[in-house]
Amino acid sequence: MIIKKRNKTELDQYEALLSRIRPDHPKFREMEGDFARRNKGYIGERQVDYYLDELAAEMTILQDLNLSVDGKNMQIDNLLISPHAAYIVEVKNYSGTILFDTFLQQFTRDDGSQETGFRHPIQQAELQKQRLQAWLQEKNLPLIPIYCFIAISNPSTIIKVEGEKEHIAKVVAHAAYIPGKIMHQDNAVAKNTPIQHQKLGAKILGACKQTYHLPMTRYGIQAKDILPGVHCPACKYLGMQRIYGTWLCPKCKVKSKAAHKRALLDYFYLIKPSISNRECRKFLGISSKNITTKLLQNYLIYDKKKRRWRKH
Repeated sequence: MIIKKRNKTELDQYEALLSRIRPDHPKFREMEGDFARRNKGYIGERQVDYYLDELAAEMTILQDLNLSVDGKNMQIDNLLISPHAAYIVEVKNYSGTILFDTFLQQFTRDDGSQETGFRHPIQQAELQKQRLQAWLQEKNLPLIPIYCFIAISNPSTIIKVEGEKEHIAKVVAHAAYIPGKIMHQDNAVAKNTPIQHQKLGAKILGACKQTYHLPMTRYGIQAKDILPGVHCPACKYLGMQRIYGTWLCPKCKVKSKAAHKRALLDYFYLIKPSISNRECRKFLGISSKNITTKLLQNYLIYDKKKRRWRKH
């Protein structure tokens, strides 16, 4: 059972921000590069999720897990809890050739143009294992066997090892083979004292916290830097016009009844989690208060006390 799915909110915020910042903004290229890297990582994680979902009938799965341990944040890509043990699965999305050197304890990637060293993923996973054990102890929860695996999300990535190949092969594999490795290990510990994995998963979920930060805060973007208006769903032009009950793109002439919904989501992602009628008129470029009310009441909730609209 999957009780915590991967969160895409931060990527949605990036997309909203990049669509409403002028390309000549001094932070635009930096934001664009950061978004590309984060999006690539998310795609890799989703590729691994596809295979780990095979185990959802037998195990409790938590994705994109964040816990506080000794005042420090611990992030785990995937935590699977079976009736016998827990499994940490970290995702690595590298292209080209990766090399595990067990003699020098080095991890490198060669993408065809240059060789780059990275923090050793197995050491990272082992550290997470230690912190998770510390968290369980801190919460007076039963200590359980914890095993670590490294999932290589790109099936075309070449995995090489210098040194102890068997040691690396036990924990590292392309995503498609990770469920088999987990089940093999789980069968080996099947005689362990049974774990109430759903109950434990719920307790972990209750302590889980969101750690994503608003991209606007990260780059020092202010509300005045955000371009208002409604994007055309066809050509992405920012500046659709409200004419006779519909939105018209002056560039490609496409019409849309619901283009304002995307604009309001952008507002909620970037500026405030709620909006007033006046703020909405200004952001969408509408002069009529009544028309704005009709647009908002179709899918938002109105707080009479605060006189603001928010999502369900």
